[in-house]
Amino acid sequence: MKELWLLRHGETPWNAEGRFQGHYDVGLSPEGLRQAYRLAERLAAYRHSFDGLYSSDLQRAALTARPIAEALGLTPIYDRRIREIYAGELQGLLRSESELRYPEFHRAVQLDPWNTKRPGGESMADLAARVQEFLDELPEGRHLVVTHGGVIRAALKLVLHLDNGSWRRFHIQNTSITRLLYPEGTALSVGDVGHLEAWAEGLADEAVLS
Repeated sequence: MKELWLLRHGETPWNAEGRFQGHYDVGLSPEGLRQAYRLAERLAAYRHSFDGLYSSDLQRAALTARPIAEALGLTPIYDRRIREIYAGELQGLLRSESELRYPEFHRAVQLDPWNTKRPGGESMADLAARVQEFLDELPEGRHLVVTHGGVIRAALKLVLHLDNGSWRRFHIQNTSITRLLYPEGTALSVGDVGHLEAWAEGLADEAVLS
């Protein structure tokens, strides 16, 4: 059995601005760094042992994985297959800008969100193909996977065998935890951000600021 703890990266400046990121290598914002330390502290508090720590090679994921690796004594394994969807010519644009420049894409993606390619980029189906390969090659055990919102939605569709556009309804916040059993097809939690709730506001701030 494979138990996947899918962790979205911390906030980036482009997340805060609402820009498409794709494969553009944006780092974490100060808030994103705080989120990463809070996530690491929460994971360290679990009594679970983890067999592996995998991360997208984009720096927003790698920087999120760093405090997790330190807290748990794990060495991250970087894998390009769990990068965010390649957004092509949309990268760097605000949604409002992309709607003006690529109205045909926005009409098409509303009709077929799974198979419509970003201009010069990938479709969700393309992304899912590399995520499926990653899932199949992952060894048995309990693994942490630091990745991106699109990857987590694709994994939810693949693991839970979701149809139509239901995979789009999940709200995957920065540093949220989504736990899946594969290939059993079970979700243990989706989009859990308990470490970011009000009671957690003071967690790890000293470590971040030091």
